[in-house]
Amino acid sequence: MSTRLLPWWLLGGLILAQICYPLTSGDLRAGLTVTTVLIGVLLSVSHALLTRGRRAALALVGTATLGGFAVEAIGVATGFPFGTYDYSGELGPKILGVPLIIPLAWTWMAWPAWLAAVRVTRARLPRIVLAAAGLATWDLFLDPQMVAEGYWRWHDPVPALPGVPGIPIGNYLGWLGFALLLMTALATASRVTEPDPADTPMLALWLWTYASSVLAHAVFLGLPASAAWGGVLMGAAVLPLLTRLRRPIRTLV
Repeated sequence: MSTRLLPWWLLGGLILAQICYPLTSGDLRAGLTVTTVLIGVLLSVSHALLTRGRRAALALVGTATLGGFAVEAIGVATGFPFGTYDYSGELGPKILGVPLIIPLAWTWMAWPAWLAAVRVTRARLPRIVLAAAGLATWDLFLDPQMVAEGYWRWHDPVPALPGVPGIPIGNYLGWLGFALLLMTALATASRVTEPDPADTPMLALWLWTYASSVLAHAVFLGLPASAAWGGVLMGAAVLPLLTRLRRPIRTLV
Protein backbone atom coordinates (compact mmCIF):
# COMPACT_ATOMS: atom_id res chain seq x y z
CA MET A 1 0.00 0.00 0.00
CA SER A 2 1.33 3.43 -0.92
CA THR A 3 2.21 5.58 2.07
CA ARG A 4 0.34 8.39 0.32
CA LEU A 5 -2.87 6.43 0.77
CA LEU A 6 -2.24 5.36 4.37
CA PRO A 7 -4.03 8.36 5.95
CA TRP A 8 -7.07 7.73 3.78
CA TRP A 9 -7.21 4.06 4.75
CA LEU A 10 -6.90 4.94 8.42
CA LEU A 11 -9.55 7.61 8.07
CA GLY A 12 -11.88 5.06 6.48
CA GLY A 13 -11.31 2.64 9.35
CA LEU A 14 -11.93 5.35 11.90
CA ILE A 15 -15.18 6.42 10.26
CA LEU A 16 -16.36 2.81 10.13
CA ALA A 17 -15.65 2.36 13.85
CA GLN A 18 -17.53 5.55 14.68
CA ILE A 19 -20.52 4.52 12.58
CA CYS A 20 -20.65 1.22 14.47
CA TYR A 21 -20.44 2.92 17.88
CA PRO A 22 -24.13 3.86 18.34
CA LEU A 23 -25.16 0.39 17.14
CA THR A 24 -23.35 -1.31 20.04
CA SER A 25 -23.41 -1.26 23.84
CA GLY A 26 -21.50 -2.42 26.91
CA ASP A 27 -18.01 -3.84 26.53
CA LEU A 28 -18.22 -3.80 22.74
CA ARG A 29 -18.96 -0.07 22.75
CA ALA A 30 -16.06 0.57 25.14
CA GLY A 31 -13.83 -1.49 22.86
CA LEU A 32 -14.89 0.58 19.86
CA THR A 33 -14.10 3.75 21.81
CA VAL A 34 -10.57 2.55 22.45
CA THR A 35 -10.20 1.30 18.88
CA THR A 36 -11.31 4.64 17.47
CA VAL A 37 -8.74 6.53 19.53
CA LEU A 38 -5.96 4.12 18.55
CA ILE A 39 -6.77 4.49 14.85
CA GLY A 40 -7.07 8.23 15.29
CA VAL A 41 -3.69 8.69 16.95
CA LEU A 42 -2.04 6.46 14.36
CA LEU A 43 -3.66 8.57 11.64
CA SER A 44 -2.50 11.89 13.09
CA VAL A 45 1.03 10.86 14.00
CA SER A 46 1.65 9.00 10.74
CA HIS A 47 0.30 11.93 8.74
CA ALA A 48 2.58 14.33 10.60
CA LEU A 49 5.55 12.06 9.90
CA LEU A 50 4.74 11.46 6.23
CA THR A 51 3.93 15.06 5.31
CA ARG A 52 6.07 17.20 7.67
CA GLY A 53 8.80 14.85 8.84
CA ARG A 54 10.16 13.52 12.09
CA ARG A 55 10.29 16.89 13.84
CA ALA A 56 6.55 17.47 13.43
CA ALA A 57 5.65 13.95 14.53
CA LEU A 58 7.85 14.20 17.63
CA ALA A 59 6.45 17.66 18.38
CA LEU A 60 2.91 16.31 18.20
CA VAL A 61 3.69 13.42 20.54
CA GLY A 62 5.69 15.60 22.90
CA THR A 63 3.11 18.34 23.25
CA ALA A 64 -0.19 16.47 22.94
CA THR A 65 0.58 12.97 24.24
CA LEU A 66 3.01 13.83 27.04
CA GLY A 67 1.35 17.16 27.73
CA GLY A 68 -2.08 15.55 27.67
CA PHE A 69 -1.02 12.88 30.14
CA ALA A 70 0.56 15.46 32.43
CA VAL A 71 -2.50 17.70 32.58
CA GLU A 72 -4.82 14.73 33.08
CA ALA A 73 -2.67 13.33 35.90
CA ILE A 74 -2.62 16.74 37.58
CA GLY A 75 -6.35 17.02 37.05
CA VAL A 76 -7.13 13.67 38.65
CA ALA A 77 -4.81 14.37 41.57
CA THR A 78 -5.74 17.98 42.29
CA GLY A 79 -8.97 18.87 40.50
CA PHE A 80 -7.19 21.55 38.45
CA PRO A 81 -7.88 22.60 35.71
CA PHE A 82 -10.94 20.47 34.88
CA GLY A 83 -12.61 20.05 38.27
CA THR A 84 -12.57 17.04 40.59
CA TYR A 85 -13.18 13.89 38.57
CA ASP A 86 -12.11 10.29 38.19
CA TYR A 87 -12.06 7.61 35.52
CA SER A 88 -13.78 4.25 35.59
CA GLY A 89 -11.87 1.14 34.60
CA GLU A 90 -13.67 0.61 31.29
CA LEU A 91 -11.13 2.33 29.06
CA GLY A 92 -8.18 0.09 29.80
CA PRO A 93 -5.09 0.33 32.02
CA LYS A 94 -4.35 3.48 33.99
CA ILE A 95 -1.24 5.24 35.24
CA LEU A 96 -1.67 7.79 38.05
CA GLY A 97 -5.42 7.35 37.63
CA VAL A 98 -5.38 8.25 33.92
CA PRO A 99 -6.32 5.64 31.28
CA LEU A 100 -3.48 5.45 28.78
CA ILE A 101 -5.96 6.00 25.97
CA ILE A 102 -6.82 9.53 27.18
CA PRO A 103 -3.61 11.39 26.19
CA LEU A 104 -3.79 9.60 22.85
CA ALA A 105 -7.18 11.25 22.27
CA TRP A 106 -5.57 14.68 22.78
CA THR A 107 -2.96 13.70 20.18
CA TRP A 108 -5.52 12.43 17.70
CA MET A 109 -7.50 15.67 17.60
CA ALA A 110 -4.76 18.25 18.18
CA TRP A 111 -3.19 17.64 14.76
CA PRO A 112 -6.28 18.20 12.56
CA ALA A 113 -7.24 21.19 14.72
CA TRP A 114 -3.84 22.78 14.03
CA LEU A 115 -3.80 21.97 10.31
CA ALA A 116 -7.30 23.40 9.89
CA ALA A 117 -6.20 26.63 11.58
CA VAL A 118 -3.11 26.76 9.34
CA ARG A 119 -5.41 26.52 6.33
CA VAL A 120 -7.79 29.23 7.57
CA THR A 121 -5.34 32.00 8.52
CA ARG A 122 -1.65 32.84 8.16
CA ALA A 123 -1.36 34.89 11.36
CA ARG A 124 0.25 32.98 14.25
CA LEU A 125 -1.90 34.20 17.15
CA PRO A 126 -5.25 33.74 15.37
CA ARG A 127 -4.10 30.26 14.34
CA ILE A 128 -3.36 29.32 17.93
CA VAL A 129 -6.66 30.73 19.18
CA LEU A 130 -8.69 29.08 16.40
CA ALA A 131 -7.03 25.69 16.84
CA ALA A 132 -7.44 25.85 20.61
CA ALA A 133 -11.08 26.88 20.29
CA GLY A 134 -11.76 24.00 17.93
CA LEU A 135 -10.11 21.46 20.22
CA ALA A 136 -11.82 22.82 23.33
CA THR A 137 -15.29 22.95 21.79
CA TRP A 138 -14.92 19.35 20.61
CA ASP A 139 -15.22 18.55 24.30
CA LEU A 140 -18.81 19.80 24.19
CA PHE A 141 -19.46 16.51 22.39
CA LEU A 142 -16.84 14.31 24.02
CA ASP A 143 -17.58 14.78 27.70
CA PRO A 144 -21.38 14.44 27.56
CA GLN A 145 -21.00 11.26 25.51
CA MET A 146 -18.38 9.70 27.76
CA VAL A 147 -20.12 10.69 31.01
CA ALA A 148 -23.35 9.17 29.70
CA GLU A 149 -21.44 5.92 29.15
CA GLY A 150 -19.97 6.03 32.66
CA TYR A 151 -16.35 6.22 31.50
CA TRP A 152 -15.64 9.11 33.89
CA ARG A 153 -17.53 11.34 36.33
CA TRP A 154 -17.22 14.63 38.18
CA HIS A 155 -17.64 14.76 41.93
CA ASP A 156 -19.24 18.23 41.89
CA PRO A 157 -20.60 18.86 38.38
CA VAL A 158 -22.12 22.30 38.95
CA PRO A 159 -22.74 24.76 37.52
CA ALA A 160 -23.36 22.94 34.25
CA LEU A 161 -24.52 24.08 30.83
CA PRO A 162 -28.32 24.02 30.44
CA GLY A 163 -29.37 20.58 29.26
CA VAL A 164 -25.91 19.05 29.80
CA PRO A 165 -25.80 17.83 33.42
CA GLY A 166 -22.89 16.02 34.99
CA ILE A 167 -20.12 18.27 33.60
CA PRO A 168 -19.12 21.56 35.27
CA ILE A 169 -18.65 24.63 33.11
CA GLY A 170 -15.19 25.00 34.62
CA ASN A 171 -14.15 21.83 32.79
CA TYR A 172 -14.68 23.49 29.43
CA LEU A 173 -12.69 26.52 30.55
CA GLY A 174 -9.92 24.18 31.65
CA TRP A 175 -9.96 22.57 28.22
CA LEU A 176 -9.65 25.96 26.57
CA GLY A 177 -6.77 27.01 28.80
CA PHE A 178 -4.81 23.82 28.21
CA ALA A 179 -5.63 23.85 24.49
CA LEU A 180 -4.12 27.33 24.19
CA LEU A 181 -0.92 26.12 25.86
CA LEU A 182 -0.86 22.97 23.73
CA MET A 183 -1.31 24.79 20.44
CA THR A 184 1.30 27.39 21.36
CA ALA A 185 3.77 24.61 22.11
CA LEU A 186 2.82 22.63 18.99
CA ALA A 187 3.16 25.67 16.74
CA THR A 188 6.61 26.42 18.15
CA ALA A 189 7.94 22.86 18.25
CA SER A 190 6.56 21.58 14.94
CA ARG A 191 7.28 24.67 12.84
CA VAL A 192 4.30 23.75 10.67
CA THR A 193 3.23 27.09 9.26
CA GLU A 194 2.18 26.35 5.68
CA PRO A 195 -0.83 24.41 4.36
CA ASP A 196 -0.15 21.41 2.15
CA PRO A 197 -2.37 19.61 -0.39
CA ALA A 198 -1.56 16.37 1.46
CA ASP A 199 -3.48 17.71 4.49
CA THR A 200 -6.79 16.81 2.83
CA PRO A 201 -7.46 13.63 4.87
CA MET A 202 -6.87 15.51 8.13
CA LEU A 203 -9.15 18.35 7.10
CA ALA A 204 -11.75 15.74 6.12
CA LEU A 205 -11.32 14.21 9.60
CA TRP A 206 -11.88 17.62 11.21
CA LEU A 207 -15.07 18.26 9.25
CA TRP A 208 -16.29 14.67 9.74
CA THR A 209 -15.72 14.92 13.50
CA TYR A 210 -17.89 18.00 13.70
CA ALA A 211 -20.71 16.86 11.41
CA SER A 212 -20.87 13.29 12.71
CA SER A 213 -20.86 14.49 16.33
CA VAL A 214 -23.83 16.77 15.74
CA LEU A 215 -25.72 13.97 14.00
CA ALA A 216 -24.85 11.29 16.53
CA HIS A 217 -25.79 13.37 19.57
CA ALA A 218 -28.98 14.69 18.03
CA VAL A 219 -30.28 11.43 16.53
CA PHE A 220 -28.55 8.32 17.85
CA LEU A 221 -27.26 9.03 21.37
CA GLY A 222 -30.19 10.94 22.84
CA LEU A 223 -28.09 14.00 23.71
CA PRO A 224 -29.84 16.87 21.92
CA ALA A 225 -28.52 19.62 24.20
CA SER A 226 -24.88 18.72 23.59
CA ALA A 227 -25.69 18.49 19.87
CA ALA A 228 -26.92 22.09 20.05
CA TRP A 229 -24.08 23.48 22.18
CA GLY A 230 -21.40 21.69 20.18
CA GLY A 231 -23.11 22.40 16.88
CA VAL A 232 -23.02 26.14 17.49
CA LEU A 233 -19.72 26.60 19.30
CA MET A 234 -17.55 24.02 17.55
CA GLY A 235 -19.19 25.07 14.31
CA ALA A 236 -17.87 28.60 14.84
CA ALA A 237 -14.34 27.18 14.94
CA VAL A 238 -14.70 24.56 12.21
CA LEU A 239 -16.96 25.97 9.52
CA PRO A 240 -14.63 28.81 8.40
CA LEU A 241 -12.51 26.02 6.95
CA LEU A 242 -15.18 25.36 4.31
CA THR A 243 -14.71 28.79 2.74
CA ARG A 244 -10.94 28.29 2.57
CA LEU A 245 -11.21 24.89 0.90
CA ARG A 246 -12.75 26.57 -2.12
CA ARG A 247 -9.58 28.58 -2.72
CA PRO A 248 -6.24 27.28 -4.01
CA ILE A 249 -3.61 27.13 -1.29
CA ARG A 250 -1.36 29.60 -3.07
CA THR A 251 -4.03 32.33 -2.87
CA LEU A 252 -4.58 32.09 0.88
CA VAL A 253 -3.78 35.27 2.77
